[in-house]
Amino acid sequence: MSKEPRYIHHVNFPTTDPDRTAEWYTKVFGMKRIMPKSNTRVVLMTRGNFDLHFTPVEEMERMAPYHFAVEVDDWDDFLEHLGELGIRHTRPIQRPENQSKFCYIHDPDHTMIELVWHGKRPN
Repeated sequence: MSKEPRYIHHVNFPTTDPDRTAEWYTKVFGMKRIMPKSNTRVVLMTRGNFDLHFTPVEEMERMAPYHFAVEVDDWDDFLEHLGELGIRHTRPIQRPENQSKFCYIHDPDHTMIELVWHGKRPN
């Protein structure tokens, strides 16, 4: 038996519009909405390798600078995908210490999401 955690199972964020949120995360990250078997109002989204949950709220509080980061496999393809969806991102920055890249996008509730790419990171 290990005392070490295995991985983060999910992170939960607020949403003012559950259906809009589910649609956005499906389009942008290819996530799938899981309909809960209980009477919870929480929106459950999965990619299989990570989950996001969204709790409905009446009003959204400012989240910045709090955010989560998503690693992408192909930097240029993903930025092109965002362009096709009309999703704006900040100016990409390359870290000189490891040539990784990052930029930020926001979901419809203005939750900040960092996109990262590490070209030499082992699988």
